[in-house]
Amino acid sequence: MTDKFPRRIGGDGDGPAETPTERLLREAMGARAALVTANSLRPAAPPKSRIRRLRPVYAVTVPLGLAAAMALGVLTFHGEPVAHDQTPPPPAASLTTSPSPTAEPIVTPTPSATPTATDTTTGEPETDLPLADGAPSSSASATNTAPPVGPATSYSFRGVKFKVPAGWKTVPLDASTVCVLSPGAPTDSSSNWSQDECEPYGVYVTVYNTPDESAHAIWPTMGDMASSSGWSHQPSCPIWGHPYIPTGPYSSVSPAVRTRPTIAGKTGDKTQWKATCKPGDSFTSQMWALSSDQVYVAASGLKDDYQAGLQTIVNSLDVSGHKAPGPAPSEAPDPPAVNRDTVAVTYSGILPGGMVSVKDPLPVSIVVTYRNTGTVNLPAVQPLVFTDPYPGTPNSPIPMNVGTLERQDGGTWTKVSMSPGSGMDYATAGKAAAFPLAPGASHTVMYRMSVDPADGPGIMPIRMQATLPYDGSGPLTVIGEKIAFENIVR
Repeated sequence: MTDKFPRRIGGDGDGPAETPTERLLREAMGARAALVTANSLRPAAPPKSRIRRLRPVYAVTVPLGLAAAMALGVLTFHGEPVAHDQTPPPPAASLTTSPSPTAEPIVTPTPSATPTATDTTTGEPETDLPLADGAPSSSASATNTAPPVGPATSYSFRGVKFKVPAGWKTVPLDASTVCVLSPGAPTDSSSNWSQDECEPYGVYVTVYNTPDESAHAIWPTMGDMASSSGWSHQPSCPIWGHPYIPTGPYSSVSPAVRTRPTIAGKTGDKTQWKATCKPGDSFTSQMWALSSDQVYVAASGLKDDYQAGLQTIVNSLDVSGHKAPGPAPSEAPDPPAVNRDTVAVTYSGILPGGMVSVKDPLPVSIVVTYRNTGTVNLPAVQPLVFTDPYPGTPNSPIPMNVGTLERQDGGTWTKVSMSPGSGMDYATAGKAAAFPLAPGASHTVMYRMSVDPADGPGIMPIRMQATLPYDGSGPLTVIGEKIAFENIVR
């Protein structure tokens, strides 16, 4: 009777010796392992039209004795068992003719499908809302207010040409004014804002064609360019996203910043100021003017994102095809070379940072000096002094300070308007005190002012102007101005 298991031969002294069959199997597997290289270990290429199955790997032909050895259920290398399999193996013939089990295909995702830390996992597109400070968000969406990129288009209005930035559109408001709406203007019906209001989402371009139009214009005018707020009537509050009509005066208005930029190849005027309707609701207004052509560009509350578009409109103005309206019939022509800087205005008696109490019975003395810095003789210069609304102005539909302001005419004191209110009557207050002013000459006018207990605490602006004679009709021509500030306390 022979042994069921063949006798092991050899051995290294640390375990059972290796049989010839085991050695043959080990050598076959080692040879197979040698076929694996670095190139064969790289990931499979991404699928193209369909998933490509891996080519089947066929087993190495094994002698019949090897199949019998695999049925033993114990396989060792150097005498150490590595597997226990109680399932009988298939017939030996199948080992030489059938492929090994097919491996699962390896699919490498394309770069666009590779998830990252910022991927959206909800399956819905992300929407970036505008930032609180008005700056555009980084990605585009339906609510993104970033200006569209593209060429500006030419537009002509009453003989004046300008460029309309990409994404903006023009909406005529009346015979003399067109609104150039920015892409950020509301488009849904749920908004209580309408396109004919223009601000804060658009830019006004106003062109007066006749003397009568410029003489009876309500806004904008050169008088508005000289005012502290840019309005001669009850102001609005053009806050981006929620414009409204305030119930009282502004909480604060910064001093106007005035410059003389070049517009359409000519020297124009620009006024800029910042107003606060109530804490948290502030806006900036800008107004450009070509006084001789009676062409104006104005924007209030426009978002910083669209400042470049506003500047495109201003910089592209072309008035070569527009005929200047000339002076109104009731308005005498300005002397040549006279502008708002012709008369230098200085003052004394108001101390910077000084305080005035509403309980103090003594009035504040204001000494105003007017000096002709031009080369043209001025037959008549009209002096004006008045106060602007401030946080302490009594609350009323027309904001007006309640104190008393008087001008010294010879040996008497003449009461003048403390606040301009909504009309132009205050502008005739200096007619009786008009004086001639030759080039280089100066003239001094004395005022005194008393505040009223109804005037609240705050910084009150005091505006001092030199104007051409004014009869109450047409635009007011300011040829010199200075603003002082008085601290009103209880």
